[in-house]
Amino acid sequence: MPTPGQERIIRYETIIVTLIGLSALFVSGYTAYVQRQQVRAMVWPILEYDTSNEPMIRFTLENKGVGPAIIRHVIVTVDGQPVPDWQEALQKLAGPAHYKFSESTMSGHVLKAGESMDILVPHDSDNSTLAFEKAGELWTILNKARSRVGVEICYCATLGDCWILHSDSNANWTVETRKVPVKSAITFQQ
Repeated sequence: MPTPGQERIIRYETIIVTLIGLSALFVSGYTAYVQRQQVRAMVWPILEYDTSNEPMIRFTLENKGVGPAIIRHVIVTVDGQPVPDWQEALQKLAGPAHYKFSESTMSGHVLKAGESMDILVPHDSDNSTLAFEKAGELWTILNKARSRVGVEICYCATLGDCWILHSDSNANWTVETRKVPVKSAITFQQ
């Protein structure tokens, strides 16, 4: 049978071993959290929308992040009003007509890190891209009006984190979201 002094030592040993176990559990949990944050940073996509007139008028989407961007939902606007497709967008920009263009599907597309894609390239009546060298009336109209196009694009990383890119003539900003928007009447159709 242990003496009172030995019982006291056993109690101290028990308390110390319990504290060591709890400390190890805390360190393990914190290490897992830090590793998750590091993995998130390694697959973080950053989408950027742009429009340019060099060497031709075009609307572009680019992933400037380090991980792939999975595009989940797209809304395209002209003057802040949603449009269902590029044909209607071009009609709002340049007037009623049937326009020729090439487009890339955005919804459901996966943009790898560093990848860029032209989402809309308007063409002239000869089905040639609208280049400055052949600047006609349509080039002039669309070059002035292209800043009126805006986008709202929900995209996700491979780990499920999602963001919404808002871009229009006034500003560009991205916000994190926990909920991917559902398809609706204002969803861009391609």
